[in-house]
Amino acid sequence: MIANFLSVAWTVLTDPYLLGMSALGTVLGITMGCLPGISSTMALAILLPVTYAMSPVAAMMFLMAVFSASVYGGSISAILINIPGTPGAIVTQLEGYAMTRKGEASEALTLSLFSSTMGGIVGLIILMLVAPIVASAAMQFRSPEFAMATVFGLTMLAYSTPGSTFRGILSGMIGLLCGMVGFDVVTDVARFDFGTTALQSGIELVPLTVGLFGLAEVLRGLESDARRAVTTPALGTLFPSLTKLRKLWKTVLRGSALGAIIGAIPAAGSAIAVAVSYAQEQRLSKRSAEFGTGVPEGLAGPEAANNACVGGALVPLMTLGIPGDTMTAVLMGALLIHGLRPGPLLFAERPDFVAGVYVALFFALVLTVVFGTFLIRYFVRLMRTPSHVLLLIIALLCVIGSYAIRNNVVDVYLMLAFGVIGYVMTRLEIPVAPLAFGLILGPILEENLRRSLIISDGSWLVFVERPIALTMLLLSVAALSYPLLRRFIDRRAPDEPR
Repeated sequence: MIANFLSVAWTVLTDPYLLGMSALGTVLGITMGCLPGISSTMALAILLPVTYAMSPVAAMMFLMAVFSASVYGGSISAILINIPGTPGAIVTQLEGYAMTRKGEASEALTLSLFSSTMGGIVGLIILMLVAPIVASAAMQFRSPEFAMATVFGLTMLAYSTPGSTFRGILSGMIGLLCGMVGFDVVTDVARFDFGTTALQSGIELVPLTVGLFGLAEVLRGLESDARRAVTTPALGTLFPSLTKLRKLWKTVLRGSALGAIIGAIPAAGSAIAVAVSYAQEQRLSKRSAEFGTGVPEGLAGPEAANNACVGGALVPLMTLGIPGDTMTAVLMGALLIHGLRPGPLLFAERPDFVAGVYVALFFALVLTVVFGTFLIRYFVRLMRTPSHVLLLIIALLCVIGSYAIRNNVVDVYLMLAFGVIGYVMTRLEIPVAPLAFGLILGPILEENLRRSLIISDGSWLVFVERPIALTMLLLSVAALSYPLLRRFIDRRAPDEPR
């Protein structure tokens, strides 16, 4: 793998086109990440159509740069104007904006860039070390194991909405139903097509994600004051203070490790990772009472966890074909478009492409440091762009991108429909991310479940007779039972004698 990594890295360094794609993706990623209202998932979704005519390696260089850089970019708006650009930057604003109010905006931005870079490097190292091991073990998987692994991924949807397990599962079930539209994977009989040939090929992932994460955001933006002006504070020197950075290396390593581990859990996402990291740093800090007033540890830990999630989330995607979060779900759509099926066979059949993914993430981290250090002032100025202009551009990109996937106007209609569905679900406080997961994992579950039952002559014991499948089944049961058990314990607690 190291030889492949070095070979692909040299190819990128000597190919202006590949290097340019990485640089362009980095600039667009930071730009879209720092703009309020544009998440990393949304950035990937609306830029995915740009890669249709690219080679798989060039597409990964571009998309991985957008992915990694947008995660960092979300911290810029969180720090300067108290509006997180991405879900993972929600915790960043707690300490980052407090530092800005104290006149330490430059220090906060520098600390965020340093922590994000270190977290991304740790996440990349863990990805390179763990992914081949998991892929090697997954080579022993058969249909029962893949079916139960998918079930485990789906059960994690229950935790996608804090305090509302039912809504997360409901959204996931809608996604499963969407995944059943089109020809049956076993009998090749059309189903749920409502008598129209337009739906016989199924619901494409790209129009769905563009609608849910792109157009729905435009509709939500129309509710707010779209012409509201954004004011940003003046920035001083942006070069890091090595003395202060050295004091935070333990915090950064803890956050990086937590981010990579939590990011590898299907459907967990960066929002959970940064929350856990922030709570951990507050518990360990000698200044825990001061958290919320601009404590550097409270910014460095979550930012490291945020970017470490990038590498962690790629582990289940690359090895098992199960996306770790909504951003890797969009990346999975990109791989499928380019004829690549994520999973253990990808490591055996296309080790050069796997190495290309590692190289793409590495260059994205390096270029993020370069552009984040020298062009940050220009990114800050872009934040002052009127919101109504951004909404118009996003809407146009949504229409163009959904049409370009198959040059089919039906995909535009699907994008519009899911944009409205995403908007309504948000108003009802139902998460939209599990819907995308359900669409991806549903066909995988159905195919492997039915194949397992065919091989076992209809016996469901096939899922408990195989140790790995049984383990994943028990983990899924435990994951679903935990919220119910916790609720039962919470109800019993007040009744205990005082």
